[in-house]
Amino acid sequence: MTRENTEAAERAVRAWRASVAGGAVLLDGFHAVKHALRFGADVGVVLARDAAAVRALAGELAPDVAEELAGRVVEVDGGVLRELVPRPHPTGVAALAVRRGREANLAALRARPRSAPVVLLEDPRNLGNVGAVVRLAAGLGATGVVTTGPADPWHPAAVRGGAGLHYATAVERVTPKELPPGPLYVLDPEGADLRGSVVPDDAVLAFGTERHGVSAELKARADHLLALPMRPNVSSYNLATSVAMTLYHWSCGPGKADRTPVSRVR
Repeated sequence: MTRENTEAAERAVRAWRASVAGGAVLLDGFHAVKHALRFGADVGVVLARDAAAVRALAGELAPDVAEELAGRVVEVDGGVLRELVPRPHPTGVAALAVRRGREANLAALRARPRSAPVVLLEDPRNLGNVGAVVRLAAGLGATGVVTTGPADPWHPAAVRGGAGLHYATAVERVTPKELPPGPLYVLDPEGADLRGSVVPDDAVLAFGTERHGVSAELKARADHLLALPMRPNVSSYNLATSVAMTLYHWSCGPGKADRTPVSRVR
């Protein structure tokens, strides 16, 4: 590195540590940074093992944000990156961003009329699954994802699993008393077959843990119970798979095809 580049790297590392102290969200990997920029996140400095390689990757996979990314990326030593990011992504790039405001998220989740469902994860345990659900919700155009229980849906592991798409939808942790309005559709083996059911746009789609399903308390609040098709003796689907099946069924309803077009953007 030149002296100028070394000084820029040192400034970037100081800014990074200050942002971490302020509670910034870790964007780990090229796709997380790309999506956060694409959906309007307030992204600070972007650190990379190889800045030129990141610029080239942006030009190939994300030309819509390539210029913005190029203006933010700073090259740092790989050892420094490993010190700042516990498990660096193979793309060797990471950034920090301001978390979306809770009040703005809650306003989006509570707004009526609603044109797409909200996904409710009751007390999820696997943060990678939470991230995968956020990615699904963003891709299929759900209004948002809410969780109950102690797990933070903005935990770095969840944001990594969501590839930065927390900024493309509303993601919040709520109490059972704070659920968004709308008819509550609970996924449960005792419910009606999903394939013969109509899921309305303003539904709240509730999913429990893979081991125990939804709680008795939440099930008692349900307006409708839905069951996923499943062969006998198969005990369960992965949580993200269950959400994908249900959202896809909703997206195939009358008039939905033109609302969620097939994307050509990577």
